[in-house]
Amino acid sequence: MIPVVHHPDYVAPAPAGSAYLWNKNGLVRDLLLAAGSRITWHEPDPMPQSWLEAVHDPDYVAEVREVRVPQHKTRRIGFPVTEAVARRAERVPGGTFLAARLAQRHGYAGNSAGGSHHALAETGAGFCIFNDLAVAAVRLVEEGHARRVLIVDCDVHQGDGTAALTAGRPDIATYSIHAEKNFPVRKARSTVDVGLPDGTGDAEYLDILAGTLLPLLASFDPEIVLYQAGVDPYAGDRLGRLALSEAGLVARDHWMAETLRRRSVPFASALGGGYGADALEVAERHVASILTLGAAALGACNRSAQGASDRA
Repeated sequence: MIPVVHHPDYVAPAPAGSAYLWNKNGLVRDLLLAAGSRITWHEPDPMPQSWLEAVHDPDYVAEVREVRVPQHKTRRIGFPVTEAVARRAERVPGGTFLAARLAQRHGYAGNSAGGSHHALAETGAGFCIFNDLAVAAVRLVEEGHARRVLIVDCDVHQGDGTAALTAGRPDIATYSIHAEKNFPVRKARSTVDVGLPDGTGDAEYLDILAGTLLPLLASFDPEIVLYQAGVDPYAGDRLGRLALSEAGLVARDHWMAETLRRRSVPFASALGGGYGADALEVAERHVASILTLGAAALGACNRSAQGASDRA
């Protein structure tokens, strides 16, 4: 069975004027519920304030928790921070941390939200409020759960916030493979950055991924990986510039899970980006990702994910 972390707070009402697909997390939940006994469900606690403040500026954490984020920051985030959005922002990093702890017991676990890789120390950005990847990685190290954490980011956008928030830490490494000409305009410096040209397709993407990530896995030797499994490299994604097919996304995730399983490295996935006019189609791509990762990492019996992997 595949451990999946979810909480009702993940499904927050859409703030007025937001372009983010707020119903995506509810659709992901519903589609995973349809998988029945293949999924085991886990509810996270909110991330404690002290751990949010270990990564983010305490004044910014207070602005979010007290629902008084100033307008110039809400513009960078892309939507206003309501009470429901603030609750979600605290809960999602707790979900990524719980997924990591479950992965250490089972080999893999998925968070049905998260991957908020643009959030910076003093502000959110790009639909991201708190950086769950950075917060979870720091907590894993500081509480002694892992000595070396690698954050692997396959979203179509560079993980600039994650790189900035963990820079200079020898116990946390960051890898980002993304569309070079996409958001953000100003890139941060990850441990390894791989900027791809527009229109990169399945075969080239997978070759470059293997050629750049395997050396980092060998040199850094992580004890756990946090995987930002964004599906926005898909060719039809509204905010993407790459050209992966749905089979290519499945092949990416199958390769990732097999590679980490063979190295006996537990890993937890966060949902990451995925955008389009049809929220159900986007949610289906996220669910295919979780089922593919779980099937490959845990040997879960999932015919549709395995069949897609075979076709890829």
